[in-house]
Amino acid sequence: MSTARLYYITKTLLSFGLDELIPRKKIPWFATLARGSLFWLRNQHKDKPAGMRLRLALQELGPVWIKFGQMLSTRRDLLPHDIALELALLQDQVEPFEGELAQQLIEKALGINDISELFNDFSKTPLASASIAQVHTATLLDEHGEEQNVVIKVIRPNIKEQIDADLMLMQKVAKLVAKLLKEAKRLRPIEVVNEYKKTLLDELDLMREGANAIQLRRNFEGSDSLYIPFVYSDYSRSNVLVMERIYGIPVSDTEALLAQNTNMQLLAERGVEVFFTQVFRDSFFHADMHPGNIFVSRETPHNPQYIGIDCGIVGTLNREDKRYLAENFIAFFNRDYRQVAQLHVDSGWVPADTSIEEFEFAIRTVCEPIFNKPLAEISFGHVLVNLFNTARRFNMQVQPQLVLLQKTLLYVEGLGRQLYPQLDLWKTAKPFLEEWVKEQVGPLAVMKKMYANLPFWAEKMPELPDLIYQNLKRHQQPVQLPQESSSKPLLLSIFAGSCFIVSGLCYLQDDLIAAGITTGLAVVGFIAAWRSA
Repeated sequence: MSTARLYYITKTLLSFGLDELIPRKKIPWFATLARGSLFWLRNQHKDKPAGMRLRLALQELGPVWIKFGQMLSTRRDLLPHDIALELALLQDQVEPFEGELAQQLIEKALGINDISELFNDFSKTPLASASIAQVHTATLLDEHGEEQNVVIKVIRPNIKEQIDADLMLMQKVAKLVAKLLKEAKRLRPIEVVNEYKKTLLDELDLMREGANAIQLRRNFEGSDSLYIPFVYSDYSRSNVLVMERIYGIPVSDTEALLAQNTNMQLLAERGVEVFFTQVFRDSFFHADMHPGNIFVSRETPHNPQYIGIDCGIVGTLNREDKRYLAENFIAFFNRDYRQVAQLHVDSGWVPADTSIEEFEFAIRTVCEPIFNKPLAEISFGHVLVNLFNTARRFNMQVQPQLVLLQKTLLYVEGLGRQLYPQLDLWKTAKPFLEEWVKEQVGPLAVMKKMYANLPFWAEKMPELPDLIYQNLKRHQQPVQLPQESSSKPLLLSIFAGSCFIVSGLCYLQDDLIAAGITTGLAVVGFIAAWRSA
C-alpha cells in the first residue's frame, strides 16, 4: 500500500471520529501516543451519531470500503441495531470509467483488433456502473450469423491493486481489534475480513460469475418462477462476461408491475419459493438478491416470472446445516423453543455445556411477543436475526455459512412485503420445509440413499460373506467349536436380508425383473438359514 493511500485512509477514519468507537481503556499507550501526534486530525462530525459517521467514512474511502460496509450491514449478530440500519443505507453507485477504455479492455481480453469483429452496435456509454465493473450493450454475431442482443460486463482497470492494498490494511485493523476487544473470540474480526476478502476476490473473476449463472440456469431450466440469462462462455474471460440482454421490469418498480396487471401475490410468494428451493433443494443460492439484481418478465403477468442477474455471489450449505436450519424453522413455527435450544447445542452453534433450560427461556422471551401478532405481520427474517442475537449472549460463534443465508432471507422478505404487504411468509414456507424434512429423514429417503449406493454394494456383495466369515473366525475363542457351522445361519441371513433390500430398491425403480430375481434369492436364503440353524 502506498504511503499516500495509507495516510488518506487514516485521515478519513480519524476525521470522522471512528477511533472513538474503541474503548479508551482498550487502547495501548503507543496507540494513544500515535493518535496524539496526529493532533490536526480531529473529529469534524461530532454532531452526527456513530452509525452515520461510519457510513460517511466508508463512502469517502471508495468502492472496496462501501462493499465492506454493505456486508457488515447484514451482520446483525455483530453490530448494534442502529449502526446496522445506517450501514444498510450505503449505495454502490460509482462514476463510470471511459467507454473507450472499456472497449480496449474487451478487445485485449478477447484477442481481437477491433470490437466490430465480434460485436455490432457497441455502446461506449455504459448501461450500468458499479464498484467492481460496468456494463455495456452490444449485438453479438453468433456462430449461425445471427445477431443476439447482449450485455458485456467488464472489470474496472487497476481495481485489483487498489483492492489488494485496502484488504491488507483491513486485515491489519482486524488483527488489532482481535487483540483489543475481549469479545473478539465471538466476533472473529479476522475471519470476517477473510470472508469479505474471498467474496470480493471471487467477484473479480467473471468466469466464476458465468459458471454460477450457468449452474443456476440449469437448476431452474423450464421453470415458471425464475429465469437466468444465457451466458456466452466462448466470449467470456476473467475480466469480461458476455450475457444475453434481458428487458424485464425492475422488481422495485411497483407502479410498472401494477400497470401491466401483474399478479402481485403470486409474485411475492414465488420469491419465497425460489429462495427455499435454491437453499434446500439445490444447496446453491443467489446470495446477492437486492432489488438492483432482480427483474420481472414482461410476459405472462398473470403468471409472473423473476429474472436474476449478477450471480457473482452465491451461497451453499452442507447437508447437516440444511437439516438443522429446516428443523429450527419448523420448531419456530410450532413454538417449540426447547427444540430450538437443543438443535443449537446439537449443531455445535453454541457450546456443548450451555444450559438448555436457560437458553430455552431466553428464546421464549424474545419470540413470544412476536407470536402475539398476526402471522402476516411477523418478519421471518427478523425472527432469524433475533435468534442470532439471543444466541450471541450464550457465546454463539459467528457461523460464516449462515451469514449469506441471513442476508438473502432479509432481502427476499423485504422484497416480498414490498410487492404484496399482506405476504404471510410463514404460511408460504412452512409446507415446503416440512415436506423437505420428511423427504430427508423418512423411509423413502433411506431407500433412495441405498439405491444411490447400489453400484458400490453390487460390487462388494460377492465379497461380503467371506469378509464376515473371516472376521468371525479372527475373533473366535480357542475353546469354541469350529466357527463354520455356527456362523452359517448368520451368513445366510445377512445374504437374504441384503437381497431383500436390493429387491425393494429395484421395485422403486420399476425394474420388476430384477426385483423378482432378488426377492427369490432372499426367500431361498431365509429358508436355508432356517434349516441350518
